[in-house]
Amino acid sequence: MHTEINIFEKPIERIRKTCELMGLGADFDRKLPELETHLEGLVAEGETSEERLTVSGLTFVKQGR
Repeated sequence: MHTEINIFEKPIERIRKTCELMGLGADFDRKLPELETHLEGLVAEGETSEERLTVSGLTFVKQGR
């Protein structure tokens, strides 16, 4: 049995919902590919906290405004 754990699933969903609440839904959609790459880099460096990934991802999306 193969089970895949996607550490990005919850942070990306939280970032999406927060961006929608802040009126940044279009920014989120536009930056999603770059956001995924950003989060992958953090995980490659050893980050595993969903909360830290979420905060870093929100900061990343907001920077490009």
